[in-house]
Amino acid sequence: MSRYVSYRDFDWLLLVFVLMISALGVIEIQSATVHTKFAGSHIRQIYWILGGVGSMFAMSAVNYQALLDRIHWFYIAAVASLMGVLVFGTKALGAKRWIKMPGGNHFQPSEWVKLILILAVAKYFADMQQRELSWRDFLKAGAIVGIPMLMVLKQPDLGTALTYLPIAAMGMFLGGLQWKQGLVVALLAAGGIGVAFYVPQVHILKSYQKQRLTSYQDPDSDPQGSGYQVKQSVIAVGSGGLWGGKGSQTHGAFLPIPQTDFIFAAFSEEHGFVGALGVLLLYFIVLMRLTQNAQTAPDRAGTFVVMGVVAVLSFHILVNVGMVVGFMPVTGIPLPLMSYGGSSVLFMFLALGMVMNVRMRRFVN
Repeated sequence: MSRYVSYRDFDWLLLVFVLMISALGVIEIQSATVHTKFAGSHIRQIYWILGGVGSMFAMSAVNYQALLDRIHWFYIAAVASLMGVLVFGTKALGAKRWIKMPGGNHFQPSEWVKLILILAVAKYFADMQQRELSWRDFLKAGAIVGIPMLMVLKQPDLGTALTYLPIAAMGMFLGGLQWKQGLVVALLAAGGIGVAFYVPQVHILKSYQKQRLTSYQDPDSDPQGSGYQVKQSVIAVGSGGLWGGKGSQTHGAFLPIPQTDFIFAAFSEEHGFVGALGVLLLYFIVLMRLTQNAQTAPDRAGTFVVMGVVAVLSFHILVNVGMVVGFMPVTGIPLPLMSYGGSSVLFMFLALGMVMNVRMRRFVN
C-alpha cells in the first residue's frame, strides 16, 4: 500500500492554518508572560510546536489501518499509563496528573489517551455490521471511553476527563445512535449530574470542582474566591474593545494563568473583537478542512478517526472560549494550539498527523 502514498496528498493548506494559530499563540504567550516568572515560556512553546510538527509527519507515515489492527494493545498501554499516574504520579496543587521524566520534564498521559480513544472508538464502530446501534453496542462503547475517564477523574482532572465525552458522542452518532437511545442517555446524564452535585454521600466531584462548575453563573457572589477567574476574564475580554487595548488586566497580573487556560481572554484584551474574531475564523477553517478530509476518507474507519479529531477539537474550542466569556464553567480545558503546554500541543499535532494519514491514503483501494 505504501507505494500509493505520497506527500503530494498531504494537506499542506491545513498545516498552514494550524501553524498560523500556533504562531499567534506563541506571540500571545510571550506578551502575557514577559513581566512574570513564566517569562521565556514562548521559547519552550516553539520547541514543543517544532516537536509536534515532526511527530505529525512521523504519524502520517504510519498506516492508520495497521494501528487500528493493534489498537487493543495501545488501549491496554493507555490504561496502564493512567494506573502509573495514580501510583507513581507527581502530586501538584492537590492532583496527580503527571509522571516525572528524566531531565525534569513532566509527561501527562491523559492527553495522549485521547488519541488512543479516538482510534479505539473508530475501530469498534467500523467493525460493526448493523446500521443501528443496539443497547449492548452502546454499553460496550461507553465502557471503552468510561474506564479511562473514571481513572482521570480519580487524579482528579475533571477538564481532561470531559474531553473524552465528545469522542464517544461522535462515535455513537455516526455509528447509528437512535433518537430514543439519545433521549434515555440524556435523561440518565441529567440524573447523574444531579446526584453528583446534590447527594452528599456521592463523592464523584470534590467541593472545589462543584464550586468551579457553578460559580460562572454568579461570579459576583464570591468575587475573591470561586468567581475570581471568571470575573477577571470577562473584564479582560470586554476591555479589549473593537481593536484591542494595552492589556492592563493581563499585564497587571489580574488575569489568572493567561498563558494557558485564559490565553483567549488575554488575546482578546490586546487585539480586541476583531482579533478574537480572526482567531475563531482560523479555527473554523481548520474544522471545515478536517470535515472535508473525513468525507474523502478511503473507508469507514478513516471517517471515524477524522471525525473523532473534529469532535475533540470542537469541544476544546467551545468550552475554552465559552469559559473565558463567562458562558461556561471553568474546567481547565486549554485552547488547542494556542495555550501553553507540551502535552496538549503534542496531542494536537499527533491527532492532525492521524488526519493526514487518512487523507494521504484516500485514493488507496
